[in-house]
Amino acid sequence: MDDNFWHDRWEKNEIPFHESEVNSHLINNFNKLPIKENNRIFIPLCGKTLDIGWLLSKGQSVAGAELSEFAVNELFKQLDVAPCIKVTGSLKHYSAPNIDIYVGNIFDLTQEILGHIDAIYDRGAYVALPETIRSNYSQHLMHITKNASQLLIAYEYNQSLMKGPPFSIALNELENNYQEIYEISNSVSQDVDGGLKGKCTAKENVWILKERELLE
Repeated sequence: MDDNFWHDRWEKNEIPFHESEVNSHLINNFNKLPIKENNRIFIPLCGKTLDIGWLLSKGQSVAGAELSEFAVNELFKQLDVAPCIKVTGSLKHYSAPNIDIYVGNIFDLTQEILGHIDAIYDRGAYVALPETIRSNYSQHLMHITKNASQLLIAYEYNQSLMKGPPFSIALNELENNYQEIYEISNSVSQDVDGGLKGKCTAKENVWILKERELLE
């Protein structure tokens, strides 16, 4: 799986991961993060998610990272906003009031470019990455956001029954990648109706990650 895989999926509109409604777990669990109004929320691999519009409607600012420029153009059309576009290193920066989207490889996004982040909403990034990349991704995410608290949504199933993405994420992996910095708590664990992609039974888990230093 490489960058062309995702570019091809977007251009062919083969995007079953894009939800036609605001994610219910975001609505029901967002207030469990230690945030205030007009905080800045980072969404890695954001696509054109409707969740961004919901966050903006709640008085939050949003920053996102997305590989597909096609998806980002669709996002701003959906928001009915004309972005300002500039090049920042190897990334393109699409911006409008209260929204900044960085187009390119998320590993090229630095703390200096991204700026201050109050919380992370990770619905589609961690589960989209193969196991060989997820450890590096988690370290990079913590670094560029200075360990901002996270609302993380993931699936758990028998990986031998279906190839990802979305990949299966178990608690022990989250602990290996995040426990040194975060306290990890499970907010929701529910069966996926009809199974994951209709192929296998699965659990959908909502995790809240809060930096340990903030809890002491």
